[in-house]
Amino acid sequence: MVSWVVQWSMSRKAAPIVVTVEEQKALESLANSRTAPYRQVQRARLVLLAAEGMANTAIAQEVGLSRTMVAQWRQRFIGERLAGLADQPRPGKPRQYSDTDRLRVIETACTQKPKGETHWSVRTLAQATGVGRDTVHQILRQANLKPHRVGTFSHSPDPDFAAKVVDVVGLYVCPPKHAVVLCVDEKTQVQALDRRQPLLPMRPGQIERRTHDYKRNGTVQLYAALQVHAGHVISRIEERHRSREFIAFMNQLLRAYPSGEIHVILDNVKSHDSKEVQEWHKRPSNKRVVFHFIPTYSSWLNLAEVLFNLLQAKVLRRGVFPSKRALVAAIMDYIQKFNEEGRTFRWTKTAEAIISSAINQTGH
Repeated sequence: MVSWVVQWSMSRKAAPIVVTVEEQKALESLANSRTAPYRQVQRARLVLLAAEGMANTAIAQEVGLSRTMVAQWRQRFIGERLAGLADQPRPGKPRQYSDTDRLRVIETACTQKPKGETHWSVRTLAQATGVGRDTVHQILRQANLKPHRVGTFSHSPDPDFAAKVVDVVGLYVCPPKHAVVLCVDEKTQVQALDRRQPLLPMRPGQIERRTHDYKRNGTVQLYAALQVHAGHVISRIEERHRSREFIAFMNQLLRAYPSGEIHVILDNVKSHDSKEVQEWHKRPSNKRVVFHFIPTYSSWLNLAEVLFNLLQAKVLRRGVFPSKRALVAAIMDYIQKFNEEGRTFRWTKTAEAIISSAINQTGH
């Protein structure tokens, strides 16, 4: 019985694939082609992965086919080599649309706009190209094109972008010894919003509900300093957002860390580098504070933004605050909980990778 199980499991192992140098070049060219039929590109990638020794299950996940189809095309290549990757004539109704139609749909979707509209739908793209809706939908899905979606990007024009990235990332991954690294930022105009009617709580089969209208009960300014390598936050609530409030917060940080260097990562708003702040920084007692400015339009480089995103999601977005006092209490409760948990955010992307990505986006 045991020998039969061993023999059966061995028979399930896929036959190895060995390709010649010429076949390797042809397969790589086909796998990287932007004009070849998508199915043939898939098959070329499949064979290349099989030649590297990858299992059928892993190949199926990589190329988007079932394990059975991977096994079939693998055997087809072993028997017929490169010729086996081409489509064979099929019985029944012939194809209504050609590869030229497919390329026309892709080119139209990527280079043109529908008249009077900002983006294509399957219906308008089908009308513009003369290809059926179902086929257009399939072509877009296979090419991973999503005209209905739009993303955002931000390019920093800062001439010292690379130097600042290296500086800040260096503080994250290799902080100075016997020094504190703080990410400082402000979440301005935090609103105390109250719903005009009580919430309807969640119950089986029904999500929590609230009225669409609300009442504004004022705003506050949240100052926060995240100690990067300790997962600790020092906060301050102010009514306004000016240089004097920022200086007051910096004095609070000096009292919290009475000795040693304090490296502060912060953005480029005017209140951080005003004449008042520069005069404050010149005082001998404040020399141990070192400011590290992130590049312009690069707020994502400040880990305090992660804290603010969590606060927005966990407290503010669905919170109900009948007064500013209630809002402040909710914010402070969350920060206290955060400090008790001691959560730290670990920076993983290297400065070189960030700079390379920025160069690729802008071309210079």
